[in-house]
Amino acid sequence: MSRSPGPGSSGLGTSGPGSSGLASPGLGGGLDALLVSLQLTDSAFPSGFYTLSHGLEGYAQAKAVTPDTMPDLLTDLLRHSVGPGDATALALAHGAARAGDWGLLVDVDQRLHATKLNRELRLASTRTGRQLLDIARESIGGEPLDRYAELVAAKQAPGSQPVAAGVAYASAAVPVDQAVASDLFAFCTSFVGAALRLRLTDHRKAQVVLRAAAPVIEETVRAALARELEDLGGCVPVADAMSGRHERAEARLFAS
Repeated sequence: MSRSPGPGSSGLGTSGPGSSGLASPGLGGGLDALLVSLQLTDSAFPSGFYTLSHGLEGYAQAKAVTPDTMPDLLTDLLRHSVGPGDATALALAHGAARAGDWGLLVDVDQRLHATKLNRELRLASTRTGRQLLDIARESIGGEPLDRYAELVAAKQAPGSQPVAAGVAYASAAVPVDQAVASDLFAFCTSFVGAALRLRLTDHRKAQVVLRAAAPVIEETVRAALARELEDLGGCVPVADAMSGRHERAEARLFAS
């Protein structure tokens, strides 16, 4: 004889605020994981992630990008910066959180922080990461988020956005490949949104750019999942130089 969920229960077997551990996928867990991914990557999620241009404004200020070359810049950043750096850190943090390996989680966070050469990039990552962590603890909950928050509060971990995201996804039992793909798509959406404000694209072309990025996102996800901690970190010297110039610009629309 089947039983219906009790009052206030969704029947999905997910964790929420006050939960003591990791979410259990349970009935409908795949759908719940999708809903968590949509929530964490939504532009309305108040982490501040969508206040960043991810270096694009620096390129625009230097007149080093045009509407025609903007999609190529996005592709290059995915393959050589975000993929080896943030996406790899997210995948490693997800695994560490699922395993309860807090030492590894700290190592991932510290190494990622060290690979961000400019103060602007480091500050943007930790500001958005700590905000995401705070909101995820309230909205998703779970022991991994609480433990990571303790490490950040104790200044053992910087609180970088990709690491906070990895822990949040792990707490909600979102599969690691879906977690990495979701955050990469959020990066692309944020980047193209900045391009809109910088008049490097329009709304219709922006959607074409996002769809065209799908194969690169898939490629970047596979590469990120295959990397070890020692491989974490990208190499984009021109983007780093543009970020350094942007940090000292007299007028800026974006925080990075």
